[in-house]
Amino acid sequence: MAVSEQSFGPSAIATPANAVSIMRLLFAIPLLMLIADRVSSWPAVVLWVVLCVTDGIDGYLARRQGTTRSGAFLDPLADKVLVLGAMLALVGAGVLWWLPVAVIAAREVVISVFRSYWGRRGLAVPATPWAKVKTVVQELAVGFALLPWTAGDRWIANTALWVAVVLTVTTGMHYIQAGSRATRTTGS
Repeated sequence: MAVSEQSFGPSAIATPANAVSIMRLLFAIPLLMLIADRVSSWPAVVLWVVLCVTDGIDGYLARRQGTTRSGAFLDPLADKVLVLGAMLALVGAGVLWWLPVAVIAAREVVISVFRSYWGRRGLAVPATPWAKVKTVVQELAVGFALLPWTAGDRWIANTALWVAVVLTVTTGMHYIQAGSRATRTTGS
């Protein structure tokens, strides 16, 4: 059976989408080492782009072959480890400002706890299209900080980072509103 024809149930663990998510988690380590060694470099940019593109690939595979509970945990975990890890490394290097990164990190923790809490009660809180845009803008902010062509102009990465903050806070409020509406509807 070809990979594209195979289907996985919600309790499956060994899926192609999960393999991609795990690969993304494992490659976070060399990425952070590259950033720590030299903030702006082509190897870091190439690895960052590959890791960002594979985020879309694992989502595509999951939608095509069946979403799983393990994938619903692994994919966002990989996203957060990569984005927040890279942002924190860039803050440590003095490239990104700490305040917008702190706001993004706080939102990610709050929404992760929120989604986990309601997930245990049977209420799914799926990612919205705007949340996906938020992730792309966060990835662009990191990319601009890593890219040798724009690394000297830190305002570019930091402007993208503040746009990401606006999207991050807005989508966080949307999640909480959607969860509140759903609990009123279901009586949870």
